[in-house]
Amino acid sequence: MTVIAMSAAEISRFETLMRVQRRERRVVDAVARLGLQRSQMYRLLERLRDEGAAGLVSRKRGQPSNRRFSDAYREQILGIVRERYADFGPTLAAEYLAERHGITLSHETLRQLMISAGLWKAKAAKRSRLHQTRNRRERRGELIQVDGSDHDWFEGRGPRCAACWSISTMPPAS
Repeated sequence: MTVIAMSAAEISRFETLMRVQRRERRVVDAVARLGLQRSQMYRLLERLRDEGAAGLVSRKRGQPSNRRFSDAYREQILGIVRERYADFGPTLAAEYLAERHGITLSHETLRQLMISAGLWKAKAAKRSRLHQTRNRRERRGELIQVDGSDHDWFEGRGPRCAACWSISTMPPAS
């Protein structure tokens, strides 16, 4: 048995085509539901008969985009950025590339190129944890409070001391 990875849209399309094939749904209704032309519907039905469910999976899956920059062009851009704008952010570098080198591309595309080349770190990767997280208390309002200052807590009725107390029966805040 072969496992076929299908997107939700492809599964929905498969179910609709199977209903058309079993004559549970008319072609006109399926065309309207899927938003296809009638000729495309018949092409898909033929592919379903010939290849089964695997015939409905996109042929483009796993292939690079047609709009992708060539590797040589990407290396040219990254070479310029490494040489002259390595300490720039993607937005400023994109502006300088357009202004001084005539290379126009979006700052987001340049950001992705710079991240893949190791010239830029994403915000989440830059951010380091400053504080260790504290586990939640078992009850709302439960907290140990410590005041380490030497103070006359007993107002002359006892020795000066540092106070430590636990508030575990504090009523919930309203």
